[in-house]
Amino acid sequence: MWSELKRLKKEYVNLDLQNVLDYEKFCMISIVWHSTKIEGCSLTETDTKVLIENNITAAGKPLEDHLMIKDHFAAFQYIKVQAKQKRKFSIEFIKEIAAVLMKNTGGFTNTALGSFDTSKGDLRLAQVYVDKKYFPDFKKVPSLLEQLCASINERIDKIKGENIIKFASDIHYNFVNIHPFGDGNGRLARLLMNYIQLYHNDVLIKIFTEDRAEYIDKLNETEEQSDLEVFREFIANQQIKFLKAEIEKYKKINKGFTLMF
Repeated sequence: MWSELKRLKKEYVNLDLQNVLDYEKFCMISIVWHSTKIEGCSLTETDTKVLIENNITAAGKPLEDHLMIKDHFAAFQYIKVQAKQKRKFSIEFIKEIAAVLMKNTGGFTNTALGSFDTSKGDLRLAQVYVDKKYFPDFKKVPSLLEQLCASINERIDKIKGENIIKFASDIHYNFVNIHPFGDGNGRLARLLMNYIQLYHNDVLIKIFTEDRAEYIDKLNETEEQSDLEVFREFIANQQIKFLKAEIEKYKKINKGFTLMF
């Protein structure tokens, strides 16, 4: 699998798609669509492209879904700028990204222990339970994030080759299991994963919405088996799927166009 990923990545890079007009933007739009679709967004990929490029909404679809798309794309653009500046991780940086991501869909939550606003990037002040899993007590979140940031910063400039995508995968897994915010943790985990790719000028990672069930299963299996390779291999296979699709798309374009009457 890893050798196949290496081969496909080399072929993909040799196509020099980054110099195709607006390729990176189209790639980001597609990743945003898949990421929001995983969270239940009703817009199609075409709806998403038209919204981001022309600011035209899809008839009959919820306003919140449109705002989710707009915020996610804005957050992607934000991390792209920060990655070029080689910004290191900190709780404040993560909160900044979260605030952009949840700017128009986040909100104020009151709890017995205090209030927090997800649209401002506030850390949660409540217990979170999803499916069969309780996430860490909110009082532990700041220290867990500090540990995560320190670990990332220690390694971020040392990793090379296939270890980049493994490192990105590990950050996603650890972040989503800390679950530091009241909402948007999955989208933010996927953004942080791609921050590593942008930081190293590596190929972006797309998690396909049709593989959502497997995605969740692999996160759970990684925890159950205490083995990061489970999730690493899932992410690598998603990357292989992405590279194959992009290479095939490019080859079809190069076959040329024939008029039909």
